[in-house]
Formats: sequence, structure tokens, C-alpha cells
Amino acid sequence: MTDHIAWVALSVFIFFFALVTVMGFFAARWKSGPVSEHLDEWGLGGRQFGTWITWFLVGGDFYTAYTVIAVPALVYAVGAYGFFALPYTIIVYPFVFAVMPVLWKKAHANGYVTAADVVHGAYGSRSLELAVALTGLVATMPYIALQLIGMEVVIKAMGLSGELPIIAAFVILALYTYSSGLRAPALIAFVKDIMIYIVVLTAVVVVPSKLGGYGAVFSAANDAFTAKGGATGLTLKPAQYLPYATLALGSALAAFMYPHTLTGIFASKSADTIRKNAILLPAYTLLLGLIALLGYMAYAAGIKVTSPNDVVPMLFKTLFPEWFAGFAFAAIAIGALVPAAVMSIGAANLFTRNVWKSYVNPDISHAGEASVAKITSLVVKVGALAFILFLPTQFALDLQLLGGLWIVQTLPALVFGLFTTWFRAEGLLLGWAVGIGWGSWTAWSNGLKPLASISLGDATYTFYVGLGALLLNIVVAVIATVVVGLISPAKRGAAA
Repeated sequence: MTDHIAWVALSVFIFFFALVTVMGFFAARWKSGPVSEHLDEWGLGGRQFGTWITWFLVGGDFYTAYTVIAVPALVYAVGAYGFFALPYTIIVYPFVFAVMPVLWKKAHANGYVTAADVVHGAYGSRSLELAVALTGLVATMPYIALQLIGMEVVIKAMGLSGELPIIAAFVILALYTYSSGLRAPALIAFVKDIMIYIVVLTAVVVVPSKLGGYGAVFSAANDAFTAKGGATGLTLKPAQYLPYATLALGSALAAFMYPHTLTGIFASKSADTIRKNAILLPAYTLLLGLIALLGYMAYAAGIKVTSPNDVVPMLFKTLFPEWFAGFAFAAIAIGALVPAAVMSIGAANLFTRNVWKSYVNPDISHAGEASVAKITSLVVKVGALAFILFLPTQFALDLQLLGGLWIVQTLPALVFGLFTTWFRAEGLLLGWAVGIGWGSWTAWSNGLKPLASISLGDATYTFYVGLGALLLNIVVAVIATVVVGLISPAKRGAAA
């Protein structure tokens, strides 16, 4: 990265950043409602978002700035294996279509704001509710930090060094989220996604035309992977089939367990809105595939970087005029603001409803809930900022990896309770604990890698740790439910 400030790019960047800042504060008056009077208004936008707003909001917090940076970086580093995000985003939408409308109906009928609310309603267990809430809180923090890392990468690409720019961006984000709640990222998501689409569609047309076409792009990438050797390449090696498939499936099951994606679901105005979005959201998968190709294009452009995360910024700096590079950097930075805001709101909702209200002040008013959530959202963002200011970046990356493993362990408690009353809270809590414990220990033992191996006879199978932990979680939950049911049949949990 150069220390020379790219003033044209920086000017374009500041213009669009200022634009969304104004929109963020204006959002408090958008779709009018008493933002500070009720958690439904601040934390869920009044539960009134229709198909298009939900499409931009869910897409906006699902496809983050770090996605734009990290997916091409992984493709640049290892090749075809980096495309696992594509099947994962294809698998997830049938799951959303089938499960999320049921979840929305239960939440809407009972005034639930979080996944932990739903779990408590289904099983009447404060322990299981707290386990789900704490898992969501812990899994979200490093995810927010990754958004700030994505923003930091493009700010540095414009020649700005030091921590002041990222702190300034953080303060702006914190203030308009505090002021406007979920309405702010919902409104900004329109601008963010239109900018991202313009940037990516321009790149996939202009970059190959400058580099001799897609044939030259794939040829250059193939030559680079051949020289690297190992598990890299334009196509998967046979040994990568199982880890690739399990990583895609496990990531898909985890995706809509995160507080920020569920916040978009709870904020929808109807179950049909969610079904329509499950049909329309795959358009983002097409976009993701095009974004991933930027990793191959970097080889054809002769990009050489010390960190793969710098690939996308360097590609735009090298091949595009400075003003368009500034536009692209603004799109990526705004792409960090939207998910970071929704993540902090989702975490704040969890703390307010399932920690503060459950354990500190059960009689808190609706306005009091909104006030606690607003303050908590600031604390969460300060924690995320501290991640990248005071800890090595790798720490946030490692914890985000563990976050996916942890959050998928809440699936049985949340999803099974939507369709059956058979499971017991004790069984689900034990399954959750075993899944979290075994998965964390296994990932830690493997040097915080997402994959583990098991030998059966002469064969060795490598798979995603999170999916293995989820299977173990379910088996333990079933066995424990049977045992507890035999010991204490009268204490079966009541479904709400």
C-alpha cells in the first residue's frame, strides 16, 4: 500500500460516505414511528418492512464488506475451494423459504424480538434462553470487527494510515444507529447494494476486456496455481470434495442463526414477505460469484500483495481511474456500515430481552427496553473497535471462524421447537454444551482450522467441524431427551 494519498479517490469516498451519514440520521423520520418508545420500533423498524426493503436489508447484512474483500482473497489464495460460498448461498434459501416464515409467525404472534425469546417461549427454560442469547452475543462481536477490518483495508488503499479514519467512521456509525435504530441500515442498504452492483458489474466487463478476455484470466490463474502446487487449482481435488460440501452445508445452516440475519426476518411485515425474499435473494448469489472471480482476475492483472485481503483494492487501483476506485472503495466501506449496524442492533436486542429483562429488570417498560438496547449497541460497537485496535487482526478472524461453529449449535433449540414439542429443554441444553465444547476443542486442537479429520478403517474423512459438532449436538439432545423423559415424564416443556 502506498503512503501517498489518492485525493480524487478520497474525495469521491468522502462524498458518498457523507451521503449515507445524512441518510442514516434522516432514517429516524422514515416510515414514521416512535423510535425511542418501543424496542419493536428501534430494534425491528416497527416490523413493517415489505419485500424490497427486506431484500436490500437481508442481502445488505448477509453480503458484507468483508465478503467483498475475503471471498476474492480466498479464491486468489487457493482457487476453486474459495467458491464454497456459492453452493452455501444456494442451499440456504430453500431453508429460509421453509423455516423462516414459521419462525416469523411465532415471533409476530407472541411479540418475540430475538431467537432466545422464541426458545424461551417454546421450552420455558431460562437456562436454554441464556445459552442461545450468549452464543449470539459472542458470535456477533468478531463478525462486527471483520466489517471494520474490511473498511480499514480500503481506507489504507487510499493512502490514509493510522487509526483515526476508522475511529471516525465508527463514531458516525454508532451515532446514527443510536438515533435511528434498524431504519438507518435499512435505508442505507439501498445505496450500498446499488453501488456494489455497479462496481462488480463494471469490473466483470472492464477488467477482462483490459486483460485479454476471460480465457486470459483463467489461463493466468491456472499458471499461478500450477506454480504454487498443493491443494490450489481452478478445480477441486478429489480430497476436497467432502470438506467443500460439508463446509457449504454447515455454513448454510449457520447463516440464518446469526442475530443480524434473524433481525431482518423479525422486521419483515409478513410471512409472505419472507417467502418472496427466499425466491428473490439468490440474485445476490450471482453477484457473489462475480465478486469471487475478482480473485482470478488479480493474477491476469499481475497483482502481487503481501496479504490476500489487499487483492480487491489493488485490482481497482491498478486498472481503473482514480475516481472509480474511490467509488468502489466507498461501496465497500458502506457495505461495512450496513451489516455492522444490523449486527450491533441484533446483539443489543439479545442483551436487552434475554439478559437485562430476564435477569436484571423483569418489569422494564417498552421505552426502557429501547433505551437499554440503544446503549448496548454503542457498547457492542466499542468492543468490536477494540478488537481491531488492540488485538491482532488474526484474533478476530479466528473468533469469527469459531463464531460460525458456535452459532449453528443453537439451531436445534430454535428450529426444532418450531415443528415439534418432543424435545426437552434439558436435552437441548446438554446437546448445545457438547456441540460447543467438542467443536471448540477440535478446532483449537487443529490450530483453529475449520476442518477436522476422522479415520475409519483405511480411509480418512475430512469435514467441517461445525457440521460435525451439530450432528453430535442433535444425537446428544435426542438421547438426553429420552433419558430425562423416562426419569421425569411430567416435566415436558410447553410449546408456546
